[in-house]
Parts: sequence; structure tokens; C-alpha cells
Amino acid sequence: MQTAQHTAPILQHLKKYGQLLDSEIAEATGIPLQKVRTSLIELSDRGEISRCSVTRFHNGKSVEAMQCRVSGYVPPSAPGRKPGVKS
Repeated sequence: MQTAQHTAPILQHLKKYGQLLDSEIAEATGIPLQKVRTSLIELSDRGEISRCSVTRFHNGKSVEAMQCRVSGYVPPSAPGRKPGVKS
């Protein structure tokens, strides 16, 4: 399947940058938007990402998009001191 070659870089990009729109993924990876959308549907069907449809308005015109994030992925904690209970 031709979309399979795009799923790995898309999944890596989502792991690195978190929740993104399909158009942002396409722009950053250089993969055409339609192929990104097809790959996102495939990744969602496999349960690797969470995907939802989003309608945004740009200059009064509605724009349909997909917003995605990696399923069950929790990024590592930032380094440094954390607020907590002082003893």
C-alpha cells in the first residue's frame, strides 16, 4: 500500500510535536495533504492516533480539517525542579 510509506514519518512527527492539524503535518513533512489525510485515517483505524474532525473559519469561509495526536502517548517530564509538598 502506498500510504504505508507515509505513516511512519507522520507518526514520528506527531510524537515529537504533539497535537497537530493535518495541514500542519503536511507542511512540516512535505507530504501532500491528501496523502497525509489518508495516512491519518489508516493510523486512526489501527488505534495508533486519536483523530477528530475540526471546522475552522478563515475570513468567513469554513475550512474542514483533522486534528490528531498519538494515542496513549505521554511526553517525558521537563527537567528541573517541580512544585510539591515541602516537608
